[in-house]
Amino acid sequence: MDFDRIIDRFGTHSQKWDMMEKTYGVPASDGLAMWVADMDFQPPRCVSDALQGMVDHGIYGYYGDDRSYLNAIRWWMQERHGWRVEPEWVFTTHGLVNGTAMCVDAFTDPGDGVVIFTPVYHAFARVIKAAGRRVVECPLRHEDGLYRMDFDAYDAAMDGSEKMLILCSPHNPGGRVWTREELQDVADFARRHDLVLVSDEIHHDLVMPGHTHIPMANIDERIADRLVMMTATTKTFNIAGAHSGNVIIADETLRARFAARMSALGLSPNSFGLVMAEAAYSPEGAAWVDALVDYLDGNRRLFDAGVNAIPGLASMPLEATYLAWVDFSGTGMDKGEFTARVERDARIAVNHGPSFGQGGETFLRFNLATPRIRVEEAVARLQDAFADLQ
Repeated sequence: MDFDRIIDRFGTHSQKWDMMEKTYGVPASDGLAMWVADMDFQPPRCVSDALQGMVDHGIYGYYGDDRSYLNAIRWWMQERHGWRVEPEWVFTTHGLVNGTAMCVDAFTDPGDGVVIFTPVYHAFARVIKAAGRRVVECPLRHEDGLYRMDFDAYDAAMDGSEKMLILCSPHNPGGRVWTREELQDVADFARRHDLVLVSDEIHHDLVMPGHTHIPMANIDERIADRLVMMTATTKTFNIAGAHSGNVIIADETLRARFAARMSALGLSPNSFGLVMAEAAYSPEGAAWVDALVDYLDGNRRLFDAGVNAIPGLASMPLEATYLAWVDFSGTGMDKGEFTARVERDARIAVNHGPSFGQGGETFLRFNLATPRIRVEEAVARLQDAFADLQ
């Protein structure tokens, strides 16, 4: 669990590091990659040992008998989240972007509206548009430094063509852990407008001390007939390259519709992702996650203290995830100027706020899942880049 160890990821086909200069113009020689949402930490030893076991065996055939894999999922969700999952509810997709796309394909038709609360994870809008559906943006309110939902406004915006709502819980990029009351409001909204509710909970294990994530499945049994849950080991354990995720559906009718689309597209999971997930969902994996969250909390506190000391910058309080959401509106600068200072002057590659939809125009997203010395360096560079404001 040496999270301070610097691991050189250049030349490893890392999107985050090897594509930084091409994508943002941030030099590979001394740039800091704080954009793509993966971590610069090795996964727990149990995951590496499971992969080594496959290598030592030396035969990479089709995966069969998934009982131990499904039992690991059941154990993790019950032990870590108090959520009962039955094996027959679980579908394994090629990651949760694929899972989201599969839900859009299975539960909506071309031209239907799909509701998202923006700003939100950019892949949602991308797959909705690619499927020929209509993105319905319901902007979050930026209030007292946090995001809030405004269901009076959302109700007024609905025209009846909407068929699905995709929720990001915990929220990316704002880092909110939605309260029980807020999640109940989401459930009620989905019922009022007869929406299939897809709850993407990929960050549910990465919750900062003092906050508790509640699975949407535990909020209201009255939405069971419209609820689709999505979870994955990939963010939690830094194994995104496994491209493995779970779509979990309790309702038999929804489950049959999803299964039909999976079958029609000939989709099945890869052995490596399932072996890694089973190993991760274990007591050893749980201990590693606890240590990881404690380390990320330290990075968060360091980053926020340094960034919030710069006049005009405000880092949204991070309740979950490892993704800091920084507002530059107080600088009075336009997007081009504050982005140039971060990328050209500070030499930090970050995600641009507008890609997350309405409300992201004055923000940049910083990935803090990296050794602390890099977070310290990023803060120092940002303070230098905005020194004239101090």
